[in-house]
Amino acid sequence: MQSTDTVGYRPKAGEIPTQPGVYRFRDKNRRVLYVGKAKNLRARLSNYFQPLRSLHERTRRMVTTASSVEWTVVASEFEALQLEYTWIKEFNPPFNVQFRDDKSYPYLAVTLGERIPRVMVTRNRNLKDARYFGPYTKVWAIRDTVDLMLKAFPVRSCSDGVYRRAELTGRPCLLGDIGKCAAPCVGRISPEDHRELAEDFVSFMAGNDSKYIRDLTEKMKQAASTLDYEAAARHRDAIGALEAAMGKSAVVLQENVDLDAFGIAHDELAAAVQQFIVRGGRIRGVRSWVVDKELDISLGELVETVLQNAYEGADAPPREIIVPELPEDATELEQWLMARRVEADEAGPVRRGPKSSGRVELRVAQRGDKAALAQTAEMNAKNALILYKTRRSSDFVARSKALNDIQDALGMAEAPLRMECFDVSHLSGTNIVASMVVFEDGLPRKDQYRRFSIPESTDDTESIYQVISRRLAYLRDGGDQPEDTGTEQPDSEQPDIEQPDSDGDDPRIDVDAELAEAAERRRRKFSYPPNLLIVDGGQPQVAAAQRALEESGVTGIQLAGIAKRLEEIWLPDSDFPVILPRNSDALFLVQRIRDEAHRFAITYQRARRKRDISTVLGEIPGLGPARVKELLKHFGSVAQLRQATPEQIAEVRGVGPTLAAAVHERLAAG
Repeated sequence: MQSTDTVGYRPKAGEIPTQPGVYRFRDKNRRVLYVGKAKNLRARLSNYFQPLRSLHERTRRMVTTASSVEWTVVASEFEALQLEYTWIKEFNPPFNVQFRDDKSYPYLAVTLGERIPRVMVTRNRNLKDARYFGPYTKVWAIRDTVDLMLKAFPVRSCSDGVYRRAELTGRPCLLGDIGKCAAPCVGRISPEDHRELAEDFVSFMAGNDSKYIRDLTEKMKQAASTLDYEAAARHRDAIGALEAAMGKSAVVLQENVDLDAFGIAHDELAAAVQQFIVRGGRIRGVRSWVVDKELDISLGELVETVLQNAYEGADAPPREIIVPELPEDATELEQWLMARRVEADEAGPVRRGPKSSGRVELRVAQRGDKAALAQTAEMNAKNALILYKTRRSSDFVARSKALNDIQDALGMAEAPLRMECFDVSHLSGTNIVASMVVFEDGLPRKDQYRRFSIPESTDDTESIYQVISRRLAYLRDGGDQPEDTGTEQPDSEQPDIEQPDSDGDDPRIDVDAELAEAAERRRRKFSYPPNLLIVDGGQPQVAAAQRALEESGVTGIQLAGIAKRLEEIWLPDSDFPVILPRNSDALFLVQRIRDEAHRFAITYQRARRKRDISTVLGEIPGLGPARVKELLKHFGSVAQLRQATPEQIAEVRGVGPTLAAAVHERLAAG
């Protein structure tokens, strides 16, 4: 529960990452109110959620006006600084303006909407059809840059009054006389050619061509080589002013590249997507969203869906798109993206420079700066997915609604305050295990999880029958806990304690009593009957569980199964499934407990497989634990080790030909 001394949307401290990043406060209409940066997001944001009476007046007004806060993690403090500039430019947050000495940021604008475009430094963001660059913090850097740029691109920079006076008198202003304006006012250049100059100016400022900086650098070196140090200094200062005015936001690439980098974090239920938009080697923007994921969809298929969603009806895709995995139909997807790019080229404004081809390439970055950018995007996606699931699961109102909806959908007399879910896992019919996970009040109770070993079974339905029978027998008889069960951290792993030999006082008696009391508490936990018992599967699995329930004589337990393919809820003796709404909290909760049971069963099954192969290999003379570990590490899996030849096994460090032959023979014998 949130304190009344602060705002209700305050995130929990554990939800906020400790990495550097940029954060945004938004109001109820999703308008960005404030953008800030931080070396440590958790430490910085905690300052805003102190008791309201202790905050500065403006800070308190911003925090109370906002209704949410969000953040983006970046790789360094420098990127946080530059990304802050980008978002200030994009959103023009009102509280950033007030916190910055009550004045707005200066921008460099090119008025492409006018017949004769004009370059100007302005704080007005409402000029019609103007192209803006900035915001910047150093006005002198912008003016120096404009002064430099006018030498390469002599675009009009005078006011409307000066321009009209020059037209009437037939005499250009001073800038025309000194070569810093092409003087369209007196016809030295046509309006069309002047517009092309303005578009080249915009192209340079947008980062589409860096040859001008290279030219200046070459001029500086040439001046220095001829001992013209004064000219070299001017060129050096011009380069510095140009780079300051460019204000590259979150520079991530050395080359002048256009690309989008996608990071995707997903599980069985949902996927979080982060799109980093890089233009001219710098991050121009970040998009993020969370989507419900269809079951059994691969990462490649998810990438396809994400790209279609990102570029349908949006701006043109860039020439290069970095994704975590290529979909199977990557070639066809590239063609679709190419068509989108060509359409945008034809329908959009005139492009600066030579017209780009429609070519779009999907790539998985393996190394270098692009791979680092992709990792940053993936890191943000993982944080977003964790935050989404944490908030949805920990929301008391959502959990309560989910339990009530499950009660109504299944026709239960009471809400399922305690739910138990069972899943079976095996490897081609061997190493059969099962799991039981417990949710109380919609939250996992990991201390009450149990694991089952199944020595022999014909199929999954028989395995379900055995496990449910053993679980219900414990409820019916109140007997000892099945010896093959265990928790996340098995309770049976207790140190042996020697019994005292005499009746005299011995402190170990207290220890024995404590252990007995703890064991009794564990038995009591296992004896709690669930309101709802869920099995992973459809009609056959539910029928097997129903048979076990009827034979046990235990009553008062609702039984249901969830089928993976369509996420249907099956009840005993029902010809039709119960369909919960796809995005409902009720289905989310049922899916979550099912997936937790699946995870717990898989973890146990893999541990048994690893233990079994280690035991088998450990029986070979001369093959100790270190060499067993080296074998498994070298081949990566038990399956690969079983398929290896003696010569391949002998390549492992510490394993000679004789030992390799013994390993191969032992594994071949099963």
